[in-house]
Amino acid sequence: MRIAIDEDRCEGQAVCVGLAPKVFALGDDDEAVRALVGEVPAELEARTRKAVAKCPMAALEIIE
Repeated sequence: MRIAIDEDRCEGQAVCVGLAPKVFALGDDDEAVRALVGEVPAELEARTRKAVAKCPMAALEIIE
């Protein structure tokens, strides 16, 4: 699975970073998050799905 980030929607609230810090990080400008991985490792999928579901701006999408 991969993650798509809609940078126009992301406000950098970093909820995803808190839930899945091995998958997401704040960008250099701290205004949007970025993915740290291309393909999400199997052991991080559950945390990543939770992070996507909890995004307050619905800026994250899972691509199977």
